[in-house]
Amino acid sequence: MSDTGITIGEDGRSRCHWHGNLPDYLRYHDQEWGRPVTDDIRLFEKICLEGFQSGLSWLTILRKRENFRAAFAGFDFEKVALFTDEDIERCVADAGIIRHRGKIVSTINNARRAIELRDEFGSLAHYFWSYEPGHNERPKVVDRATIMANPTTPTSVAISKNLKKRGWTFVGPTTIYAFMQAMGLVNDHLEGCYCRLEVEAMREALIRP
Repeated sequence: MSDTGITIGEDGRSRCHWHGNLPDYLRYHDQEWGRPVTDDIRLFEKICLEGFQSGLSWLTILRKRENFRAAFAGFDFEKVALFTDEDIERCVADAGIIRHRGKIVSTINNARRAIELRDEFGSLAHYFWSYEPGHNERPKVVDRATIMANPTTPTSVAISKNLKKRGWTFVGPTTIYAFMQAMGLVNDHLEGCYCRLEVEAMREALIRP
């Protein structure tokens, strides 16, 4: 890896360095991360998994993602909102996920808050994409130094503050910015990464909710 944060893969393509050439992480970098998402279920899943990731590596969560989906009804927040104490204990006992009671309870709480948000704004997508930063709010150059220096942004702070006001939990500014990066509300593939232009083209073609 160079000081720019760019690494050259075995296929000769230049990429952000953070996937470490691990096959599943590389696939996530190439096919998912940063590509704009407007599906409510995927948005809810990601914000919950980012909460579980707090204090851990995203790779740990990624490798348990299918287990999380099984435990939390595919992150259908209508279904998760109906979870009972029995479901909490089932999840706490599930070795396939992160057995953090507080984060499990938070996911159920956030599902109920997600229904309220959907009912108010029409969709989670409409709510989150309404916060998309304008070009004037973005760095002129997206390089490793810029990303490392900005784990939060004014937008992620604003979303975090608003969600907490609405009763959401485990949605701090750093968690929210990671969510924004992954769901394509910003394009933080580094300058020189082959995905950057692909993601930017997808963002330009996107019909905002």
